[in-house]
Amino acid sequence: MSAVSKMEFGDLVAIVTGAGGGLGRRHALELARYGAKVMVNDLDENNAEQVAAEIREQGGEAISFAASVTDEDRIAALVAQTMEQWGRIDILVNNAGILRDKSFAKMSLDDFRLVVDVHLMGAVICTKAVWEIMRTQRYGRIVMTTSSSGLYGNFGQANYGAAKMALVGLMQTLAIEGEKYDIRVNCLAPTAATQMTGDVLSKEALERLDPGLVSPGIVALTAEQAPTRAILCAGAGHFAAAHITLTEGAFIGGGGDVAERIAGKWDQITDRTNEVAPKAGFTQGQRELESAGGGVSMTG
Repeated sequence: MSAVSKMEFGDLVAIVTGAGGGLGRRHALELARYGAKVMVNDLDENNAEQVAAEIREQGGEAISFAASVTDEDRIAALVAQTMEQWGRIDILVNNAGILRDKSFAKMSLDDFRLVVDVHLMGAVICTKAVWEIMRTQRYGRIVMTTSSSGLYGNFGQANYGAAKMALVGLMQTLAIEGEKYDIRVNCLAPTAATQMTGDVLSKEALERLDPGLVSPGIVALTAEQAPTRAILCAGAGHFAAAHITLTEGAFIGGGGDVAERIAGKWDQITDRTNEVAPKAGFTQGQRELESAGGGVSMTG
């Protein structure tokens, strides 16, 4: 992503889900500060309208729409209202989420499904609702909200972590499919003091983890000059990138003692020297075929 002195969003329209408070509110306010017209979504109608009113009071353009991101009909109506109001949709920030934390042993399957439905399927439903619009206008910027819980794991968050890592996989493929339409898709992994984290973090951490310190990352990930397929980790004013990497590995071959040979070469297999972040899933298969020899190609 090239450096710019100022990013302008004056002709762009953004939808931010779960924007009635916390991170979503700050995302909406920050996008509006850069000039974007914002559709503020939240499950709570009053919260959504309060944020939209706050944007308007500051001189921006905003409307609100109450809907669960898991409700396909309501999300379709939200998108239709956005198009009626402004005629285009340039940015989608999939921020809405919930927590149902328990150890896996104590977690019900209902709580597992609920968290996956809201985080993963909610993002899928919202993205699907704007995808053809963005393809037609040949421009779009989409952000999935992932988490360190998905990237690296956290005790008591098997459901949340599974959903958040799934969003990374969704981002990877949509970025590939959207490339020729200038649809750029990225992930944000935020650490911030919100209603969802208030019972988890220390008082000192809460004071430093102002959600407003995360939201500039949304601007960078949705600007015209935005990257694509990035995983931006943000919190307390610090920004880093996470990557899904592949080591060089080792050719083991076949035979009856393959498992033993895998164990014997484990250090070589996991050696991170010269690891890469593949541009597509085919990279793994092609590397494996090249290692096996014979000049075989994945695509024939």
